[in-house]
Amino acid sequence: MAEAQTKVPMRESKETPPNYGLFDWHPLETLRRQIDRLFEDAPFQKGATPDLEPFGRFGIGWAATPAVDLVEKDKEYQITAELPGIDEKNVEVKLSNGSLIICGEKKEQREEKDKGYFLSERRYGSFRRAFRVPENVESDKIDATFAKGVLTVHLPKSAQAQKSEKNIDIKAA
Repeated sequence: MAEAQTKVPMRESKETPPNYGLFDWHPLETLRRQIDRLFEDAPFQKGATPDLEPFGRFGIGWAATPAVDLVEKDKEYQITAELPGIDEKNVEVKLSNGSLIICGEKKEQREEKDKGYFLSERRYGSFRRAFRVPENVESDKIDATFAKGVLTVHLPKSAQAQKSEKNIDIKAA
């Protein structure tokens, strides 16, 4: 015989839960949306740019940490960091206490003046990434290259580390 099911009393609420959007946690996000709505509803004069977006709809800002790939090859480790829009003079790579540190700063400033409007944008941000360097790396031969917004750091393995691979035979038990 099956056990009798017991219903647990439940209180139902007719109130709708608050709607938390993706960026509602940001303190100025509501203000930004209201100002965007104001500009969307405003009738633009002839000659003004209708695609003018005063606070940008592309996001809150530049990502705090750039995308990084770590690859182990036969003779080296390779770290590749995507740093679009950053000049190589604003990037620093250093070795400190067994860690490879990549840091930099992005500064972007743009001004446009035309009949009927003035646009001034400033975006900036800094980043810092640190990676533990393996003991088998020849630290005096580490080098870095920067081309088209991509930083590549080469960490060559020592000769002993390159030969340390050994095949182990498997025996039937």
